[in-house]
Amino acid sequence: MNKRTLALSGAAVTALGAAVILLPNANASPDKPSGAKTFSSPAAVKLARTLASDLGDNGAGWYYDNANRRLVMNVMDQDSAEAVQAKGAVAKVVSNSMAELKAATETLSSDASVPGTAWSIDPVTNKVQVTADRTVTGAKWATLTKATDRMADTVSVKRSKGEFKRFDGGAAARHGDGGGAGAGDMAGGADDTGAAGGAGAGDQGAGGADDAGGAGAGNQGAGGAGGAGGAGDTGGGGAAAGGLDGGDAIFGGGARCSLGFNVSVDGAPGFLTAGHCGNASRTWSADQAGAQQVGTVRDSQFPVSDFALVMYDDATTQPSSTVDLQDGGTQQIGRAVEASVGLKVQRSGSTTGVTDGTVTGLNATVNYGNGDIVNGLIQTDVCAEPGDSGGAMFAEDAAVGLTSGGSGDCAQGGETFFQPVTAALEATGAVIGAGGGAGGGAGDGAGGTGDAGDGAGGAGGAGAGDQGMGGAGAGDQGAGGAGDTGGAGAGAAAGAGDTGSGGAKGLD
Repeated sequence: MNKRTLALSGAAVTALGAAVILLPNANASPDKPSGAKTFSSPAAVKLARTLASDLGDNGAGWYYDNANRRLVMNVMDQDSAEAVQAKGAVAKVVSNSMAELKAATETLSSDASVPGTAWSIDPVTNKVQVTADRTVTGAKWATLTKATDRMADTVSVKRSKGEFKRFDGGAAARHGDGGGAGAGDMAGGADDTGAAGGAGAGDQGAGGADDAGGAGAGNQGAGGAGGAGGAGDTGGGGAAAGGLDGGDAIFGGGARCSLGFNVSVDGAPGFLTAGHCGNASRTWSADQAGAQQVGTVRDSQFPVSDFALVMYDDATTQPSSTVDLQDGGTQQIGRAVEASVGLKVQRSGSTTGVTDGTVTGLNATVNYGNGDIVNGLIQTDVCAEPGDSGGAMFAEDAAVGLTSGGSGDCAQGGETFFQPVTAALEATGAVIGAGGGAGGGAGDGAGGTGDAGDGAGGAGGAGAGDQGMGGAGAGDQGAGGAGDTGGAGAGAAAGAGDTGSGGAKGLD
């Protein structure tokens, strides 16, 4: 063997060795690059909005990986991936563009509007996730699968063991009154807005000896039959001059719902709850008998959206901007934010108290049946039950959503959908906090899944995700704070990572 042959052989061995060294990097999962930085959720949201704006059509959504504290950006090509990685985020090259995913949601709205279904764009799988509840069988299932089978590359379908329903409940059972919803309390399904039977075992009607917090029967807050809060009615419950807390029970028209967040409109005190609750009754009380009337509905939107604005009847009411933690304590709420996939949240409601979980999808469309289709919702794995409707979903000191409905319960789990608070604030001109208290408006957003924009619209006319401009900041009145040029109308929801022209802030 001559020197030239030896030299060539040595070069080949060197090249092979280099290939062996480089190959693992070439095949490494794009979700776990060695150079990825860790971020807090607020920092991730801020960076995601900037990157989404810079990427334009080359971006295909994003989400926050809570377990590893990483920002994951979906991109369409390698050049975009390198730009994302240079900023410390994880780049995942995907096959479906945001335009293709939006088109899939539009097809579902037109061709597969089946009661008992829901869908949202899932940035984790880079597909539209369709969920069909247990009622979707026979012809309904055939209609759904006929549409989804044609979109197998962009749509995935899963079944839910439960049934999608609104979470308004009968007027009796409450959190702390015998441990959750009673037998009669589960009947507030998709068609029911009135009472759904009597209290379950151990229920004490609208109050009584079982109510924790030291108050005797009928001695809750301002007095009168029953209490407004759940277990441990000590942190601001009762229909006194201080008003109610988020998550407290409210009663009207034979239905029981939960208060969402205290707000103010031009300095006048009010609160937000679910629109399907607002449709059930014009007046709302802190007790089942109606002896402690607290407010009157000014605006109620359902279906398409799901929020209502109730104004306190006593204009001198000064409710605190707090959520009842159902254990004697409260959480101060100072602002409103938009949800983002991966955001950790809590929910307070009058049936099940406080539960927690994660945002799993944005711009969700849910078909509750009988034409009740709601768009632009936040999808979560947080549990809820009838009577929790309208209750507060929050992340630390930030208001995020109002409980709408879902499937399952807090024993088996399931999906729960929430009306974005930011859209409700913009549509009503309200700001978080009542009586001039420190409260944020609709502009302090926590981000979204990444440019879902206006494409996730379901039936009913509203393009889910048409959040539009940023919205009012703390103390701003109306739909648009300083520098904003307009807010989303009723029914519009937080864009999944849209930067719009007044992008919202994160949880900072």
